[in-house]
Amino acid sequence: PDWRVIVAVLRERFIAVALALASTTSARAWNSTTASLETPWKMAWRCHGRSNEEMVDALRAARIVKHDDVANAMKRTDRKDFSPEAPYHDSPQGIGYAATISAPHMHAYALEILRDKLRPGARVLDCGHGSGYLAVAFAHMVAGPEGGAGSAAGGHAPGGAGHGAEHGEGGRPGKVVGVEHISELVDLSIANTRKHYSHYLDSGLVELHVGDAFEGWPDAAPYDAIHVGAAAPHLPGALLDQLAPGGRMFIPVGPEGGFQNLAQVDKREDGSISSRELMGVRYVPLTTRAHQLHGM
Repeated sequence: PDWRVIVAVLRERFIAVALALASTTSARAWNSTTASLETPWKMAWRCHGRSNEEMVDALRAARIVKHDDVANAMKRTDRKDFSPEAPYHDSPQGIGYAATISAPHMHAYALEILRDKLRPGARVLDCGHGSGYLAVAFAHMVAGPEGGAGSAAGGHAPGGAGHGAEHGEGGRPGKVVGVEHISELVDLSIANTRKHYSHYLDSGLVELHVGDAFEGWPDAAPYDAIHVGAAAPHLPGALLDQLAPGGRMFIPVGPEGGFQNLAQVDKREDGSISSRELMGVRYVPLTTRAHQLHGM
């Protein structure tokens, strides 16, 4: 195992426990209208299962997952296809190249925070998509019932013709674009997606690219939802530009190794930006390939 990943995972767990003990403001649960956090943070890191369905049910019981469509998307995205070790344990796991797949509760938070924007026909950008897990979960929600029908409990959606992208307002097809600067991780994410969700790649609903997450992917912009899977030192201007009016961004902001906040960033219809901090987090940094691989 990569010792840097082990250290990063242990550090992330330690920080989460420290935050749970030190912060009374983090003892909050979801408000479905404003996506504010009001659920006890201590419930996170405990939502384990013996199967993907049990894990999601635990997240639902802890009120981290609040809505049926989020639960269904997670149940249809079997985590074992993306996490080689302990897939149903509520903790981050190494996937190679000094990268991790986030803990299931953080994926649940991302889906809940962005839920209102993940409608059939929506466009989604996943910056630092890593294993590809969230790209597929986003696709389930963006495709709609006709675009990604499958077993909710089994996590597998059938391939074949007729499983393309839903069209949103104005006839623009839905799309999920992933951007990752480690080419080997892009190859891994494509292989993971091919296990049971090839129809999303074949139809063009999901695209997974090698690129700079700071710069996003302007070719498919604007996006109704943007997820950033690593901590940026500041809000990237390129991503703000690519966020559609009425769109929302999920992004951890803060220095590498320092205090970070999970931010919900909304672009109003007039183009103005509002941002609010939801909770303290600890993410790997949004950085360059050379910096990420240094010391491996």
